[in-house]
Amino acid sequence: MQDEIHIALGTAAIGRPVYINIKEDKEPERSFSMDAFRNKGLGVLDAAYEQGIRHFDTAPNYGLAESLLISWIHSKRDASLTVSSKWGYTYVANFDPNATEHEVKEHSLEKLNEQWEVAKGLLPYLKLYQVHSATLESGVLENRKVLDRLYELKKEFGLVIGVTVTGDNQVEVLEKALGVTVNNEYLFQSFQFTFNILDQSVSVLRDRLRERTGPVLLKEVLANGRLIPNVAYGEYRGIYDILLHLANKYGVGVDAIALRFAIDSFKDARVLSGAGNRSHLKSNLKADSFALTGEELESLQSLAISPKAYWKERKALPWN
Repeated sequence: MQDEIHIALGTAAIGRPVYINIKEDKEPERSFSMDAFRNKGLGVLDAAYEQGIRHFDTAPNYGLAESLLISWIHSKRDASLTVSSKWGYTYVANFDPNATEHEVKEHSLEKLNEQWEVAKGLLPYLKLYQVHSATLESGVLENRKVLDRLYELKKEFGLVIGVTVTGDNQVEVLEKALGVTVNNEYLFQSFQFTFNILDQSVSVLRDRLRERTGPVLLKEVLANGRLIPNVAYGEYRGIYDILLHLANKYGVGVDAIALRFAIDSFKDARVLSGAGNRSHLKSNLKADSFALTGEELESLQSLAISPKAYWKERKALPWN
């Protein structure tokens, strides 16, 4: 069953109470309960496993997600399970939904070593270790001490080393990452980036990324909720009409159309579902029940907007 599933589970939504996203159906405010939140997260992990998902993506700045996954995955004892984690961000909101600061970025050797001490608890299921949101400004792609340490981890633990990127210069950062070598070997073999109907910029690197041995992971395929019909985004009415037409044709939700577009655009990639509950996960997984036609793909490809416009709008989104 799992060979048919192109979807992996991103765990940000089950690890911290808020994330950058749009919600039309806001839940009534109630006091935060760590026990209830933890149990809900475990329930989502169980639901994903029951429905065939075998790849789980996490990070230290996803609140309790990494530690939750450590205990959960060892209880499964299933060799088919794969985990990817990251380093470079620290969660600082302390599970306060009203916090003004949620995460702090640091691409130092000290932070890498500190966060590896936790991530290694995911072994032997941890197969992919990623630099979280590499940027040109942080200098991480030129920091020889960091790059050499990642190479050491690769050799010692048999890891694939990857990089995740974000922002309107994703293509530029990925191009630089593709050229990074240690001991005459390309260090980065896996790449995670934002790809969706609105931002398709990384399509220009499709063939080069596929030449590497590690997985390609596509994130934010729902554009942080912007691809779900929303009256606040009147400028996307034409896009919503097309998505709703396809959703009705295939008997699925708009979310499944958006995920399917990503699946069909990057063959063999793993598309990350950010579902935070069982119903959203079930809806997302319907993306594997059909395939878009070439004409439908072309129609959706024509809806892309400029990366600068996309990321300007994304930066203005609230934490929900």
